[in-house]
Amino acid sequence: MGKAVIGGKTYDEIRTGYLVLNISYQRNSYIEDKLMEISVILKNKGHDVVTVSATDTMQETLKVFAEKFIGCAPVQDDKGKILGLISERDICRAIAKSGDKAVNEPVETGMRTEVVSCGVDDHQARVMALMTSHRTRHVLVLDESGDLAGIISIGDIVKHRLDTALRDEKSMLDYISGTGYSYQSDL
Repeated sequence: MGKAVIGGKTYDEIRTGYLVLNISYQRNSYIEDKLMEISVILKNKGHDVVTVSATDTMQETLKVFAEKFIGCAPVQDDKGKILGLISERDICRAIAKSGDKAVNEPVETGMRTEVVSCGVDDHQARVMALMTSHRTRHVLVLDESGDLAGIISIGDIVKHRLDTALRDEKSMLDYISGTGYSYQSDL
């Protein structure tokens, strides 16, 4: 399993979200396990991550969100170290708290510093449990060396699971109707 860091603690230092949410599932096969890893979503989605600087204003960040069709970005310092996450929701909270002057404040004043992350080999059920228990819609994905490999949103997981369900449904319908597979008899 990949190295995950949550609130400054490694995966081994925390309990998984399975216990927190009472999630249990039976792993049916190695292939099914591999298809449910976060790496599969990243392969389809891509590994590109849009980041913003801690000194960017919230208005500049909103412009980036609009241009890139995203709702969240990691916040970096000038050396590239991730300091936190900023989302549209965080900016809305800052405006609600400070009024319209908040849009001219740097994102570091409104960002979340507790960043939830997972490994590329983590299972989707674990990541969904982390999202639920930490009440976040975005999780950073780290590779085996702890470097940023991507970002996963709840929307990415829902899309992947829906695609999988539709593909499974089609396979079952093909099986039932006798199409979509071939059989050769030795008779």
